[in-house]
Amino acid sequence: MSATPTKSKVERRRSREIFERGEKILVGGVNSPVRAFRSVGGEPLIIERGSGQYLYDADGNKLLDYVCSWGAMLLGHAHPAVTRAIAEQAQRGTSYGATTELEVELAGMITQAIPSIEKIRFVSSGTEATMSAARLARGATKRDFILKFEGCYHGHADSFLSQAGSGLATLGIAECPGVPQALAELTLNAPYNNLGAVEQLFSQYKDKIAAVIIEPIAANMGVVPPASGFLKGLREITKRQGALLIIDEVITGFRMHFGAAQQLALVEADLTTLGKIIGGGLPVAAYGGSAELMNHIAPLGSVYQAGTLAGNPLAMRAGIETLRQLTRPGLYDAINERARLLAEGLRQALAETGIAGQVNSTGSLATLFFTDAPVTDYTSAKRSDTKRYARFFREMLDRGIFLAPSQFEAAFVSAAHTAENVGQTIAAARDSFEAIARG
Repeated sequence: MSATPTKSKVERRRSREIFERGEKILVGGVNSPVRAFRSVGGEPLIIERGSGQYLYDADGNKLLDYVCSWGAMLLGHAHPAVTRAIAEQAQRGTSYGATTELEVELAGMITQAIPSIEKIRFVSSGTEATMSAARLARGATKRDFILKFEGCYHGHADSFLSQAGSGLATLGIAECPGVPQALAELTLNAPYNNLGAVEQLFSQYKDKIAAVIIEPIAANMGVVPPASGFLKGLREITKRQGALLIIDEVITGFRMHFGAAQQLALVEADLTTLGKIIGGGLPVAAYGGSAELMNHIAPLGSVYQAGTLAGNPLAMRAGIETLRQLTRPGLYDAINERARLLAEGLRQALAETGIAGQVNSTGSLATLFFTDAPVTDYTSAKRSDTKRYARFFREMLDRGIFLAPSQFEAAFVSAAHTAENVGQTIAAARDSFEAIARG
């Protein structure tokens, strides 16, 4: 095993200059809020390139990456087969505004892996996928209310910005200006892992709830696994109440195994949303379900949804090649084992250094919460010491380890990460915990 990454004064002069230029013409200098590092402090990263498990910033500094484009890069950065496929497709044209066989091929791969999806519609982002699924649910049931869970994030569509996780939790935004009150009132919130609260809302809003939307493994308040029986309970309640169950697998789809996380829980959604991994790093997402339900979508039905770049050929080629690579025998076992060793190593390092913390993990997802109590929902997640996380983030970054610049996000292990990388990360974390303990 190579030496433990040591803390050093990292020079990011060119990155700083680029960011200062960006602040003048980009909102906050970024195109997505968490990238600004406002909750963790320090200088935002300006990335020049990625390769395998590493990122390289504009000053040439090398970083071991556990953000992985927020989970999209399950194979690692610039995977040779995926980049070759993109380059070959680019020579044929980048966008046609017409259907290609590539769309049919990727759709077939997804529907074969997730049989509950009989028909699928490709879009360009996870927000589009969840927004469209909610519209379809309302159109099909002729009901107006959507029930979501506190701390779960389903993109930035108006219907989902109430008590959401991810960037809103990071920035402390409880209510988003610009969302009409009349629309906000159509979104109901329940605590994650609380079936009793769900039953109560269905009783209170009898025959008015179109759908329940849920992350099968919450990953936007940090990682919070579902309690035993929670997902099955939601499936039973929604069926009994005539509502649809939307399972948001934008993060978890094809991450836990070759298919959907809901399959491991033996639960079948009415509608499933996908993103990130199915595009191999290019902007693509999707929503799908039974043929009967999806036939409500135009041009077969009256629920309208469209997109100029939907089914973009570059994204389709990247997705097809990514899913081909994910069928390699033993790939998921290896990724999940390295993630398990990382989580166990972090727990041991916390214990050895006397730092109060919880490591929630499942499959290749993990979050370190700086709290002495278990994290089972958004309320308990928010008890985490975010200032301590910010200190930990900076300590790790100084040691060449890039974690999510937010307490309320996940760390992602990719196929490119090695056992040696895991050992380096645990050693760096132990050193960082010791630095925090010294004050």
